Amino acid sequence: MTQDITFITKTKSLIDNLKSVCANYGLGNDGNEFKIITQVFLYKFLNDKFRYEVKKEMPEMASAKDFSEALEALGKDDYKFMLASLDANIPHLQPEHLISHLFKRQNDGDFAKTFDDTLRQISIDNAEVFSIKSFSGAKDTLFDELTQFISDASQRDAFAKALINKLFEFSFEEMFEQKYDFFATIFEYLIKDYNTDSGGKYAEYYTPHAVARIMADILVPEPVKGVKCYDPSAGSGTLLMSIAHQIGEENCTIYSEDISQKSSNMLRLNLVLNNLTHSIPNIIKTNTIAQPSYLDQKFDYIVSNPPFKLDFSDFHGDLDKDVFKERFFAGIPNIPKSKKESMAIYLLFIQHIMHSLKDTGKAAIVLPTGFITAQSGIEKKIRERLIENGWLRGVVSMPSNIFASTGTNVSVLFIDKQADSEHIILMDASKLGETIKDGKNQRTVLTLAEEAKITDTFNSKTVVEDLSVVVTKEEIKAKNYSFSAGQYFEVKIEYVDITADEFAEKMNGFEDRLATLFKQGNELDTEIQKQLKGLKYE
Repeated sequence: MTQDITFITKTKSLIDNLKSVCANYGLGNDGNEFKIITQVFLYKFLNDKFRYEVKKEMPEMASAKDFSEALEALGKDDYKFMLASLDANIPHLQPEHLISHLFKRQNDGDFAKTFDDTLRQISIDNAEVFSIKSFSGAKDTLFDELTQFISDASQRDAFAKALINKLFEFSFEEMFEQKYDFFATIFEYLIKDYNTDSGGKYAEYYTPHAVARIMADILVPEPVKGVKCYDPSAGSGTLLMSIAHQIGEENCTIYSEDISQKSSNMLRLNLVLNNLTHSIPNIIKTNTIAQPSYLDQKFDYIVSNPPFKLDFSDFHGDLDKDVFKERFFAGIPNIPKSKKESMAIYLLFIQHIMHSLKDTGKAAIVLPTGFITAQSGIEKKIRERLIENGWLRGVVSMPSNIFASTGTNVSVLFIDKQADSEHIILMDASKLGETIKDGKNQRTVLTLAEEAKITDTFNSKTVVEDLSVVVTKEEIKAKNYSFSAGQYFEVKIEYVDITADEFAEKMNGFEDRLATLFKQGNELDTEIQKQLKGLKYE
C-alpha cells in the first residue's frame, strides 16, 4: 500500500511537471493543453512498458549499461524476432523511438522535428492495435505533431527538450510489477482539469466511482469468462473499467461507441492504463443512435450512463426510417418547442441497449428517476416491455446530488433477460450518503459500507424497512408499471395499548386543559371589551 502511494505521488508529480512546461510556453489552459499532456503521458507509459517487457523477454537487456544502445546492437532479424515474441498488446518501438535516445539527441538541431517525427512513426508502426476508428472506418493517429501547438517556431526546440527532460526523470517500469488498480487514481488526476463544466459545450458528465462499482458488483456477482462488455455512450470509460475489473481484464473484451473524439481518446488512454489494450480496436467514434457500428452484434453485459438532454434535432428526422423501427419499438421522443426543455435522448439509448443484449444478457443503465414513474408515453411503454418480457431485475434510486455536475435525481435500472419475475427488487437509497462540498457544488458521497449494503441487499433480494422491497411482475402491473420502491412500502400506523383507566385519565387531562384555555379566552375577551369602551375621541 505504501509503495502504491509512492508510485501515485511520483506519477502525479510528473503530470504536474508536464502541465508546468505547457504553462511556461504559453499553453496553460489552452485548448491544446489536453492533447499535449495526455499524449506525452501516453508516450511515456508506452515507452516504459516496452522497456519492461523487453527486459522480461531478454534478461540480458536488464543488465545492459545503455538499454537503447543494446537494442541498436541487435541484428535486424534478431530485432524482428524479439518484437514478434512480445505480447500483441505491447507497443512495437525502434531504438530511436525511446525517450533515452531522444534525451541524448536533445541538443541536435531541429530537435522539435525529431520529436514530432518520432511520435508520428510510433503512430504508424502501431496503428493496428492503438488506433481508434470512426463510423466510416477511418483511423485516427495515436499522436499529433505536438510542437506545432507552439505558435512561435523559435521556441519549439526548447519546448520539446523541456518535455523530454521531464519524461527522463521518472520511470514506470517498477510499477508494472504491481497490480494495476491504482492507475484509476492516476487517470482521474491526469484528466481532472479537462473533466469539469468549465469545458462549455464539450464538457462531459462522468459517472461517480461509487455508482460504477455498485453497477458492476450487482451485474457480475459471480465469476464469468470470455464475455463481451459494451457501452454505447462510453465517455472516458469509468463504467467499462469498473465492470472489466469486476470480471477480470483477461476474461472480457470491451466494445464502445461515443460521438466525442475527446472522450474516445480518454477511453483509449484508460484502456492502456488498465491492461485492456487488446480492446482499443473496438473503440468507435460515432453517433450511436444515428450511425451505430455494432447494431448486428449482441453483448453479454451493457453498462451506460447515457446523455439525458443532448440535442438530437439534427438527425431526429432520420430516425423514422424502417431500419430503425425494430430498435425503437416504444417510439422516438419529440423535439420540444424550446431547446431548454429536455430532449429525452436517453429514451433512445434504453431501447438501443435492450436491442443489443444477448438472450442471456444483462445491463445496468443510469436514468433520471422520473423515468421509473412516468404515467404514459415512451417511458411507460419501455417499462411495460421490460415487465411483459420478464427482463426487469430491479431498480436502485440513488441519493440526490450523487453527480456533482447535475442536480437531476438518478436511478439505476438493471435488466436481465433471464430475470426472476416473481422476485424483482426495488430500492430507495435516497436517504444514504453524506453531503460534501465539491468546488462550487454540493455532492452526496456514499461510504464503502453503504455501497456494500446496496449491493448485498440487491443481490440477496432482501427486504429492508424503508430501503428495499421485493415484488412480483403482477404487483408492478397493478401499480401502473411503477418501478419506484416508495410506492410499495407498507404504510405503518403505530398503535399503543392502554387500559380503560389510563384512557379516562388522558381524556380528563385533555378536558381540564381545554377548560383552562376556554376560561383564559373568556377573560381575554372581557378585558378587550373593557379597553374598547374606554377609548375616547379627542
